[in-house]
Amino acid sequence: MRAEPFVIDVPQITLDDLQARLTRARWPDPSAEDDWTSGASPGYLRELTAYWRDGFDWRAQERALNRVPQFRADVDGIGVHFIHVRGKGDRPLPLILTHGYPDSFVRFLKVIPLLTDPAAHGADAADAFDVVVPSIPGFGFSDKPPRHGFTFRVGSLWHSLMTGVLGYERYGAHGGDWGTTITEQLARDHARAVAGIHLTDVPFWHVFQPPSDLERDERAFLEKNAAWQKTEAAYAFIQGTRPLTLAAGLRDSPVGLAAWLIDKFHA
Repeated sequence: MRAEPFVIDVPQITLDDLQARLTRARWPDPSAEDDWTSGASPGYLRELTAYWRDGFDWRAQERALNRVPQFRADVDGIGVHFIHVRGKGDRPLPLILTHGYPDSFVRFLKVIPLLTDPAAHGADAADAFDVVVPSIPGFGFSDKPPRHGFTFRVGSLWHSLMTGVLGYERYGAHGGDWGTTITEQLARDHARAVAGIHLTDVPFWHVFQPPSDLERDERAFLEKNAAWQKTEAAYAFIQGTRPLTLAAGLRDSPVGLAAWLIDKFHA
């Protein structure tokens, strides 16, 4: 398994098609509710679309993203896109960072310099990391997952990336959102190679199997999650049970895709 340099270069025909679709957007009828209570705010969505169509410069973003060393590698039969930045110091600790939904590897761009060169930001040079930021299969420039439920197997994919492709024997891992589940599975399945993990949240599936000896704060946490499932989790049930039905609309309409994503970012 070998990594090859990767450069983002979206074909101009794709950008032209996007521009045309944004220009021809068909908007829902005006609604008295414009405060996110029923989903993406129609007023905000119109403003965002106007900026996307008339103000956003993808080529400038593309140039900025390409300043970060990116690669693709065939890992266990799946094409994986990832950032790899070496740390400055004698013994940087390898560290893999995993994003979630609905974001991407871009989540970590601001922290990479802090992790790879802490001395330049007032911290100890001995705390430097070699940072690896992959795109989960189905996200960004990685291949699509080969089968249903593959997210729970991505941890082993990351282990192959870190050890088989990049040659690290021991490394740390961080994750947020879906990245927490992936990182937890990575640590469970490859404990001898994982020096430690850091999670921004408790993997969601633990909510469905709570222990019986809960403290008051733990019960409150689970109750909050149960309430969230009733008011905010409809998108997850649709994506998990009828992904192809949803994909037809999101693939065809960039405004529809924007509404679907910004609703979750706002929430």
